[in-house]
Amino acid sequence: MQRTIRRDELRKMVPLADSTIYEMERRGEFPKRFNLTARCVVWDLAEVEAWIQARKQASLQPAPARTCGNVARAPFRPSRPRSRPPYPPTAAACRGAARRTPPCCRPRARRAARGPGTSRSSRY
Repeated sequence: MQRTIRRDELRKMVPLADSTIYEMERRGEFPKRFNLTARCVVWDLAEVEAWIQARKQASLQPAPARTCGNVARAPFRPSRPRSRPPYPPTAAACRGAARRTPPCCRPRARRAARGPGTSRSSRY
């Protein structure tokens, strides 16, 4: 007698996300599911166990060298030198540009003179 398993049992056997399993099914890398009824989807237990055994055997053998397929790799090209200095510029370089002066280069505003007893530390 052929035994089938539902999604809950499959998840216990194969710790992959549903979306990964469906994508592998679509590519033909995982056993196909089939409908018992309009709302009941199952997998053949023997096929799933055979798939697990095949994966075990494949993991024991040395992996083949990875290739890029038929896509040619782009030749190495060194990065271009920067045409301007990195941000933030020095204070001397940005004094001329009034509106675009970065905050690190702006002169600090002077604080108003405080009378006796108005220092920040005495308030608390």
